[in-house]
Amino acid sequence: MHVAAIQMVSGTHVQANLDAARQLLEQAAAQGAELAVLPEYFCLMGWKDSDKLAVQETPGQGAIQDFLAQSARELKLWIVGGTVPLRASDSQHVRNSALVYAPTGHCVARYDKIHLFMFDNGREHYDESRVIERGALPVTFELPSTDGHRYRVGLSICYDLRFPELYRAMKADLLLVPSAFTYTTGQAHWETLLRARAIENLAYVVAAAQGGVHENQRRTWGQSLIADPWGQVLAQHDQGPAVIMAELRAERLSAVRVQLPALKHGVL
Repeated sequence: MHVAAIQMVSGTHVQANLDAARQLLEQAAAQGAELAVLPEYFCLMGWKDSDKLAVQETPGQGAIQDFLAQSARELKLWIVGGTVPLRASDSQHVRNSALVYAPTGHCVARYDKIHLFMFDNGREHYDESRVIERGALPVTFELPSTDGHRYRVGLSICYDLRFPELYRAMKADLLLVPSAFTYTTGQAHWETLLRARAIENLAYVVAAAQGGVHENQRRTWGQSLIADPWGQVLAQHDQGPAVIMAELRAERLSAVRVQLPALKHGVL
């Protein structure tokens, strides 16, 4: 199965971001992708955190969700909409949700980000909990590829990457990590953590990132990456918008899991 990780440098206008995402999704489809993953905040990197509140949508309704459904249907792609701001339990927060659309255009899975990013090094300050309401449950879904294999796919978002127990609980063949890592934390830990999650879980990892200097002057690390179950990097891109592609092979999963059966079964 060919998969695509889409890297963006999203700005402050939703429609412009959707237009940019559509062009990149079309590139992925033209290159033979069955699954395309958009980054976290693909639809909006606002001037301030609370800008998410103004574009939040009710689950199943809204322009961003319509865009994802239509793109999946027209391009015959499985699409993971990195994150979409969905209505939360109060008016001052949203859920930061990864939505999965099948080639039929139907939304088949939703994951709400559990681990909310907090960072303060004296120069940079982030606290997603001010605007985002955390999720509670791991989510997986089944993806039947055209070669006849069924992949168990685990969903996660950005800061989740630092919590290995989430990934171990999913027992997935493929782990998706749409992200918007800061330049500071990404430079230090991004690739190390992604390859560790692949190695620990004997799973493929597809990490689609924001990468560049944004209209709001935030700088993200980029380095969108696809890794195999041995932790080998199959594809990577540094900065700027891009589509990176790799082929996932079911026999590669099987071979690695035969070699390291204790890891497969979680035996200590």
